[in-house]
Amino acid sequence: MITSGKDPLTAEQRRLNMSRVRGKNTKPEMLIRQGLHAAGFRYRLHGPGLPGKPDLVFAGRRAVIFVHGCFWHGHDCPLFTMPGTRQDFWRAKIARNQQRDVEVGSSLTESGWRVLQIWECAVRGPQRKPLQEVISQAGQWLLEAREPGEIRGKFTG
Repeated sequence: MITSGKDPLTAEQRRLNMSRVRGKNTKPEMLIRQGLHAAGFRYRLHGPGLPGKPDLVFAGRRAVIFVHGCFWHGHDCPLFTMPGTRQDFWRAKIARNQQRDVEVGSSLTESGWRVLQIWECAVRGPQRKPLQEVISQAGQWLLEAREPGEIRGKFTG
């Protein structure tokens, strides 16, 4: 834990760590994909023609799923903590990501798509739900829901 506000890693070590962060095929995304596929749902990946390039696209159901990382999207959960260094940079970056999430969701909804957000904290960390519960909730949403949805961890934040 960083208490002094100073990064314990050198600039080069931090750069190497950050270069390894993936935007696609993350572990939480892979868990959701595998679970929904096993449950019989078929989808396309990373919808290149859709706003925001959703992680999973269910064209026949006019539904998309985003699997959001809690840090990168500034989720109000225990997995998100503001870095101790370069806070102005991170606040601006995360705020822009959140703004883009709203814009993309609105654009998709206006185009007749249903949008589900599954947060990383739902499948990872101390407050995660059982994976089968998350898959069941997502499957039920795909089959029945007409409104945008959200699946998050079991915290009371």
